[in-house]
Amino acid sequence: MGSPAEEQGRDFNESPRHGVSVVTPFAIGRCEVTVGEFRAFVADTGYRTDAERDKGCYALKDDGSDWELRRDRDWRNPGFPQTDQHPVVYVTWNDARAYAYWLGLCTSHRYRFPSVAEWEYAARGMRATGVPGPTPRRYWGDDPEDKEICKFANGSDLDAQARFPDRPWPTNNCRDGFVFTAPAASFRPNAFGLFDMLGNVWEWTADCWHDNYEGAPVDGSAWAGENSGDCSQPRRVVRGGGWYTRPWFLRSAYRGRYASDVADYVLGFRLARAL
Repeated sequence: MGSPAEEQGRDFNESPRHGVSVVTPFAIGRCEVTVGEFRAFVADTGYRTDAERDKGCYALKDDGSDWELRRDRDWRNPGFPQTDQHPVVYVTWNDARAYAYWLGLCTSHRYRFPSVAEWEYAARGMRATGVPGPTPRRYWGDDPEDKEICKFANGSDLDAQARFPDRPWPTNNCRDGFVFTAPAASFRPNAFGLFDMLGNVWEWTADCWHDNYEGAPVDGSAWAGENSGDCSQPRRVVRGGGWYTRPWFLRSAYRGRYASDVADYVLGFRLARAL
C-alpha cells in the first residue's frame, strides 16, 4: 500500500509504503452510486442533503478557473448535464452515510464506506503475489505520456481543456469524450471488474486523515483518530480523483481529504459491505 519513492507524481503522504493483509472479505460496488440510485433514496425518505439545507456547496466557476461557494447548486442541479446513469455529486460524507443506512434497511445488508486499505486494494485490481517489487501507478499499467488514461478514466483531458482554455493546470494528453461526469461504466474496468476506480468522481472512505502511513493498520481496517489522525470536523480521506482532476492525481496511491460536511462538484461515493 502506498507508493515507492520513484513513482511519478507521488506525494509524501503516500509513504511509507507498507504491506497490508485485508483479513475480512468484503464486497465493493462495481460503480459509483448514481443519480438515479440516490434519487430513489430521496423519494423513499424525503431526505434533504447538507447542500439543500442552506449550507451550499463548492461549484465550478463558469470559466472553469476556480471554484466558489454557491447555494443554488446541489445533486439535482449540479450546473452541468447529468442523467440518472451519472455518478451523483454534491453529497457530503454525512449524506452518503445516510444513503448507506437506508440501503441496508432495504436489503438486510450493512453497507458502509470502504476503508482506505480496502479501496486501494480494489483500485489496483491486483491479487497479492507475495513478491516484493514495483506495482503500476494505475490498474492498466504505467503510461509516462498519459495517453492510455482516457481508455480507463474520466479526468482532466483535452476535451476539458478545449471547454476551459483558461484552466490553470495540466491535462491528460488524450480525449476521453467527456468534459464533465461520464455515465457509470463508460470506461474499461480493472481486473476485478470495477469501473471508475480512478476518475469520474472522488470517493469518500471511512478513514480519518493522517499525514502519512506511520502506524497505519495492517489488517485492512479503517483508521480513525489514532496516531495524530485529523478527525476534526471531521476530515475524511477521499480517493480516486475525478473528472476535473490533474493526471498525477489519477493514481491508485493518491489520496486527498475533505471535511465530512463539504459538498463538492467532483465528489461522490461508492459503498462496500462485509461478506
